[in-house]
Amino acid sequence: MSRRRRADRQRGFTLMELLVVIIILGILATFVVPKIMSRPEEARRTKAKMDIQSIESALNMFKLDNGFVPSTEQGLQALIAKPDIGRAATHWREEGYLEKAKVPKDPWGNDYVYIAPGEHGEFDIISYGSDGQPGGESRDADVESWNLE
Repeated sequence: MSRRRRADRQRGFTLMELLVVIIILGILATFVVPKIMSRPEEARRTKAKMDIQSIESALNMFKLDNGFVPSTEQGLQALIAKPDIGRAATHWREEGYLEKAKVPKDPWGNDYVYIAPGEHGEFDIISYGSDGQPGGESRDADVESWNLE
């Protein structure tokens, strides 16, 4: 019977052991939760950078085929539908230049700003960040094609 008594004693945790575990988890949570909470914004910024690089590649393919990049008036829509205004894209690809045949929105649900000719290169692509307004700092900072890290 002594084996049975030992087995009964070893089945569960004591109240003290549970309290120690809860306190340790609470201390860890105070350090870990703030780091986890900042990750979604970092992921959105990374997605915006990847989208801009993808759009840049599509614009470069458009240029290889047609000898120019779309004007600001033609916009990024020229990558999914043959432009009918401005300079004629004589060698436009029927399947377009972007996957899924649509221009992506930035991770905050806004359109990317496209300017051609750009102030910083042949074209500029900008996401205005979480606030949707030019400028800003920290989480509201713009993501710009000429300033990708």
